[in-house]
Amino acid sequence: MTKKPIVAYQGIAGAYSHLASTSALPEFDTLPCQSFEDMLAAVQDGTADRAMVPVENSVAGRVADIHHLLPESGLFIIGEHFQRVNHMLLGVPGATLADLKEVRAHPMGLAQCRGLISAHKLKRVNHADNAGAAEEIAKLGDKSVGAIASSLAAEVYGLDILKDSVEDAEHNTTRFLIMAREGIVPPIGDRTNVTTIVFKVRSVPAALYKALGGFATNGINLTKLESYLVGGSFEAAQFYVDAEGHPEEHLMKLALQELEFFCPKGDVRVLGTYPAHPFRSEANTR
Repeated sequence: MTKKPIVAYQGIAGAYSHLASTSALPEFDTLPCQSFEDMLAAVQDGTADRAMVPVENSVAGRVADIHHLLPESGLFIIGEHFQRVNHMLLGVPGATLADLKEVRAHPMGLAQCRGLISAHKLKRVNHADNAGAAEEIAKLGDKSVGAIASSLAAEVYGLDILKDSVEDAEHNTTRFLIMAREGIVPPIGDRTNVTTIVFKVRSVPAALYKALGGFATNGINLTKLESYLVGGSFEAAQFYVDAEGHPEEHLMKLALQELEFFCPKGDVRVLGTYPAHPFRSEANTR
């Protein structure tokens, strides 16, 4: 038998990262990891072939620590995936919504389902993660205790879905980056590509304004720009940019050359170029 490739994700079976992994890479086996560092290390040492890395959520914002870990990982971004977060209200087999007195989930999961929790006057209990809450109530076997988690968690832990899509915000979506040990740069073509760049600017007035000016003058759309402190200093910042375009395209080349001019030597790094996910164009038409 041919051994299947493996995608690593942070969390336990039934987590939304697990769901994203099976949705984006259905031909891969999955490897749960305790931390983001463990997930990236699994790809670095060859235990896994891909990492499914959550970077931002449409409700909660960016995922803490990830932007510090990505540049130092030595891995390359080869794709992206947008995973709709459909929270399910889960109960043990035979339970009904009327039986519930308490619901367990990660604090963010509870916060994203305030409407349902308030309407049914349920006691909120914080848990380290949603899938873990599902696993816990399955072992508990109490019909009065439910969990908020994914449909995959219900399948993994043998729970009933008492009510589906219980999140308050219908747009709740998490963006994931697919990372590998080696870059896979797509060919230039009609399809939109995204290039992810991290850089530091020189410590001079208007350096960021000037560095980004090349993208503006060359008509390159930036879909993401974030800054975060590095090196334990409040004065040193690193910037993370997603730009629509391919490094081999003429206008992108000019933009990158101008960016490099205003940055210290070696402080502009392309983390990957990959096809834009269809979700981007679908979101723009809504």
